[in-house]
Amino acid sequence: MSASRSAMKKEPVARSTMELAPFVWEGTDKRGVKMKGEQLAKNANLLKAELRRQGISPKIVKPKSKPLFGQTGKAVSPKDIAFFSRQMATMMKSGVPIVSSLEIIGGGHKNPRMKKMVDTIRTDIEGGSSLHESISRHPVQFDELYRNLVRAGEGAGVLETVLDTVANYKENIEALKGKIKKALFYPSMVIAVALIVSSILLIFVVPQFEEVFTSFGAELPAFTQMIVNLSRFMVSWWWLIAIVIGGAIVGFIMAYKRSPRMQHGMDRLILKVPVIGQIMHNSSIARFARTTAVTFKAGVPLVEALGIVAGATGNKVYEEAVLRMRDDVSVGYPVNMAMKQVNIFPHMVVQMTAIGEEAGALDTMLFKVAEYFEQEVNNAVDALSSLLEPMIMVFIGVVVGGMVIGMYLPIFKLGAVVG
Repeated sequence: MSASRSAMKKEPVARSTMELAPFVWEGTDKRGVKMKGEQLAKNANLLKAELRRQGISPKIVKPKSKPLFGQTGKAVSPKDIAFFSRQMATMMKSGVPIVSSLEIIGGGHKNPRMKKMVDTIRTDIEGGSSLHESISRHPVQFDELYRNLVRAGEGAGVLETVLDTVANYKENIEALKGKIKKALFYPSMVIAVALIVSSILLIFVVPQFEEVFTSFGAELPAFTQMIVNLSRFMVSWWWLIAIVIGGAIVGFIMAYKRSPRMQHGMDRLILKVPVIGQIMHNSSIARFARTTAVTFKAGVPLVEALGIVAGATGNKVYEEAVLRMRDDVSVGYPVNMAMKQVNIFPHMVVQMTAIGEEAGALDTMLFKVAEYFEQEVNNAVDALSSLLEPMIMVFIGVVVGGMVIGMYLPIFKLGAVVG
């Protein structure tokens, strides 16, 4: 009898998992106020009954129309996962059950992909899965580090504390990534705009000047002739230039993704670039320290933690160094000794790690290391922005201004002859 009851309990959950579909509805509440919304349900009649139970008189209940070109909405970003972690931590600390927390979070998301993922996780948990098992079905959005931390939190019965730690970690890492992107994005965009403006001048503006110069019948200055020749080349072969540049970019990206040797070489090269290289060094150290501290604090064994941390450093050179550290720690070396052997971490980091190990507070000391190097990244990015602004202005002045001067040189020369 008990076996049949358990089967009866499980069967509706399995069916609901298969048959839940999104519906949109419109209706009025008891005061006659118009309301509308969107909700998952097995069918329209069950949704109408649920709305009536909530005191809403449904007027329209219909399946949500599917988008014309597949699923709408942005891909789930790391910022979405950071926000999800913060919401889960806050609600679970407030005593809200995990299923209710997921229902509230899913209902509040405007991104359909994120909403669908959260609803799927909630349905899996209602079906008997743990949170770790549920998010493991979404490995792209929840990386190995996230999954291991959640598993450790569930095993120790401190899931809400671990989620709070994960939320802090994700927020700090995303803030750090934002600083790095800011350092690289601004100059890249300005240079790209300068090149686009120069191309427009060469293709559309310079030919007009060339017609005027031809009517003069005079010999052009060497600098102006060079610009005219470049313009002729651009007008004739712009399509080939676009194909070559586009193909080179696509080829580079594909080769970079598929070749670990190329990734290692590029990451090593970036670390040697003046100013930018130091920012990337500090960023990788900050990410290593914070990630190791979070995993160790959550109760993940140190050797396993280092294996997870390696991929979170954001740089292949540091990733290989951390994997070598893991191998040394697995045979009995202290972390600070293994760190010293790879010869990539600053002396201060090695010493603080040694102090943390001796005091039995490795996670606390690594958190301090992370905070220090994150601040170093912030300061370096601000200094870089101040340094780049005048350099970028000079670059734009030389490229665009030089082209304009080159076009007006014959006019100046003609004016001098007439005068």
